[in-house]
Amino acid sequence: MDFLAPQSQSNLGVVIKDVNLAENLSNKDLKSIRELWVKFGVAIFPNQNLSLQEYENFSQQFGPFGEEPFLIPMEEHPHIVKLHRKPDEEAAHFGGAWHSDWSFQKKPPSATLLYSEIIPPSGGDTLFANTADAYDDLKDELKEKISLLRCLHSAKLPYAKDGVYATEDKNRTMKIHTSDEANKTISHPLVRTHRETGRMTLFINPVYTIQIEGISQDESDSLLFELYIHMAKEKYVYRHKWQSDMLIMWDNRTVIHMAEGGYDGHERLLHRITIAGERTE
Repeated sequence: MDFLAPQSQSNLGVVIKDVNLAENLSNKDLKSIRELWVKFGVAIFPNQNLSLQEYENFSQQFGPFGEEPFLIPMEEHPHIVKLHRKPDEEAAHFGGAWHSDWSFQKKPPSATLLYSEIIPPSGGDTLFANTADAYDDLKDELKEKISLLRCLHSAKLPYAKDGVYATEDKNRTMKIHTSDEANKTISHPLVRTHRETGRMTLFINPVYTIQIEGISQDESDSLLFELYIHMAKEKYVYRHKWQSDMLIMWDNRTVIHMAEGGYDGHERLLHRITIAGERTE
């Protein structure tokens, strides 16, 4: 096994080569992969040829499956979601705003994995932002201001009965379930400590974070907007360009991400698995 460290200033993204994820990996290799994934936030495995069962087997070595509350998984693989967009599809591409997967859960997923099958000739990049480096670079006064703040997270914006996906007027290939359950809220600290690295991270995102607790909505919106602008600065962002038969795994505890479009007229198919995480307290 060999690896190539990040070539961008974001400190995100490590390419791990000369490893066959379809095989039973040694404890040493698994330990090395986990260390690289945690250190660089996004682990990239090119040139993999996996069955869906082999894909599941690999993912399970990093923890139990996470719950997918609003995405309908495959019947034959109930822990895999097909991220599928057909060439003639007119609905907006999925995941097109900065977010951390399912941050509204009590135990948000530690990892998300995507395995690519059909990749269009252009477009469809995935962007990742380093929320640990972004925190480190805040001024001391701002760090002090947000150190004990907590935020409410909710899935209502995209997944409620009056949310984005319930009210869109274009047909979508992906199977999405909207529900009143999306209106529930959960509280997480704005600044989270990563259990494996000990680093402080900004655990907020514009899709699921709806308000900072204990202050007015206007004050909350203003402070969150300031932090979102900071987090999305170019120096914190890694742009991932996809190839077919590529698996990537990212750490939702230390990155936010978003998907880009730009591939209308072309089919795109990836398979997604989430790995359960821990409470943020």
